[in-house]
Amino acid sequence: MNSSVDSQAALDFRNVGKAFLSGRKTVQALENISLRLTSGGITALVGPDGAGKTTLLRLAAGLLLPDSGCIESFGLNTLDDADRLHRQTGYMPQRFGLYEDLSVLENLNLYADLYGIDQIERQNRFTELMKMTGLAKFNQRLAGRLSGGMKQKLGLACTLVNRPRLLLLDEPSVGVDPVSRRELWHIITLLVKDFGTCVLLSTAYMDEAERCDHVILLDQGQILRQGAPAEFHALAEGCSFMLSSPQLSKRQIRQRLAEHVDVIDAVVQGEAVRTVLRPRAQPDWQAYFGEAVHLQSLPVAPRLEDAFIMLLLEHRGIRRQSETVCFLPISDSVSAPANRAAVIQVDAVDRWFDGFQAVKKLSFNVQQGEIFGLLGANGAGKTTTFRMLCGLLPASNGSLGVAGLDLRNAAAQARARIGYMSQKFSLYGQLSVRQNLDFFSHAYGLRNRRRLDRIEWAFQQFDLQDYSDSDSADLPLGYKQRLALACALMHEPEILFLDEPTSGIDPLARREFWARINQLAAQGVTILITTHFMEEAEYCDRLLIMREGDILAAGTPAEIKQSSQGPEHPPTDNMEEAFIRLVESSGAVS
Repeated sequence: MNSSVDSQAALDFRNVGKAFLSGRKTVQALENISLRLTSGGITALVGPDGAGKTTLLRLAAGLLLPDSGCIESFGLNTLDDADRLHRQTGYMPQRFGLYEDLSVLENLNLYADLYGIDQIERQNRFTELMKMTGLAKFNQRLAGRLSGGMKQKLGLACTLVNRPRLLLLDEPSVGVDPVSRRELWHIITLLVKDFGTCVLLSTAYMDEAERCDHVILLDQGQILRQGAPAEFHALAEGCSFMLSSPQLSKRQIRQRLAEHVDVIDAVVQGEAVRTVLRPRAQPDWQAYFGEAVHLQSLPVAPRLEDAFIMLLLEHRGIRRQSETVCFLPISDSVSAPANRAAVIQVDAVDRWFDGFQAVKKLSFNVQQGEIFGLLGANGAGKTTTFRMLCGLLPASNGSLGVAGLDLRNAAAQARARIGYMSQKFSLYGQLSVRQNLDFFSHAYGLRNRRRLDRIEWAFQQFDLQDYSDSDSADLPLGYKQRLALACALMHEPEILFLDEPTSGIDPLARREFWARINQLAAQGVTILITTHFMEEAEYCDRLLIMREGDILAAGTPAEIKQSSQGPEHPPTDNMEEAFIRLVESSGAVS
């Protein structure tokens, strides 16, 4: 290439390869990667866990060097011009790169020192960044005491201290609520518009990738396709439909569709099931569901996620997403009994932390076999509520009942009947997969033949055999999630608590996870889950939205969306839009 042309490329990968040693094996993280990005645009990097997204970003930032090929940014080679390249590049890792024992202002000063910015110039930049992120009134607060949304904005502010021409963001919106995600995108859009910044970000949210100018789909270290979102939409044209029925629940329809030979993907969306078919397939739905079932099928415009699933399954030689089996026989009907008992009872519960009230007079019930969702902005009190219900944290006031037991005097007995999967999966990183399963089976009181049977069940059910001797810290994120869920289910609990279990997980892994959860609920297991993926909230039978430790809204997904309507807000079928409306109208924005 001509050097003058090269100098105009914000990022230029030419036939780049990168491998790593894992034990005695060589793992090819990236293979023959070529891409070229120009200034003033946003590019999304998408793909399954372990596809090579983080490796690509670290190579672009000059933190890793390629084994083969060449990487340049604005004419600077990452091998020969590392120092100059670092001064014009901003990189924010998945955990924001903050020092939690330093204040907001001290974190900014640390980054300004690293970039050699003088005192006069840094004050101008700090003022600009504080205005952009809305953090000015929190500049003396320790980073570790910020909400997830504020940590996200501070991490981005630190990354922008040097006013980078190339901005690299590794899943910046993981673990933060929809309001914070929207604020992040407002900042990114301003950077591109006002400064011509080139932004490359990885994301597990396909709706975020839809907003970008360019999308790169990675799988197993290779680029499967790259182009504008509209080019991906064209691949799934005529393949996407919304199916609904007055006789069947959304969950029943989705389970039946998952068995259909022509169905590639089926996910709950609003009051129907979004279905993606093989190209040119024309199934006879009435014959498949039976004459007694009235089924409505409406064609809908394709979206990026439809093409994402289609391309990945094709690349891996898989006909469709597989369904899973769980630890109990699946009944013929997935409908829960009409007269279910309340197995979780929360009555006027408070929780105080040194003068701060995290939960305020909270009251709700959850019935057997129900999938119950807890939503809320970061810091709303969801995790505190979870920890109290698991017997890990006592309530300051009020009563908590789980599986018919009062947690004030029977917390240990209640814990034996519940499974808990935390945000960070609660695995022991230095123990192997087998050792983690062995430890949790002992912790739950399993002995002898039953313990061995359950460990074997976990390996088979979650396809963990190939990772048996791998440390859990070294597992791909999707397999960490599988192992954590297996550990939580070892003792066949009646109630399962899931605290943001799909945070950072790609759409394929999320579908596999929800197939398991839906089947567990069909078998009578009660599920309580927190999530920041508003599409996942559609899977819940009922939802409770929390705000500063209190209840903001409660009801079915349809009722929540209806409650967000008002004089200034027309009806919406989008759960994320409904959530943002409710949170903003309450004044509770993190």
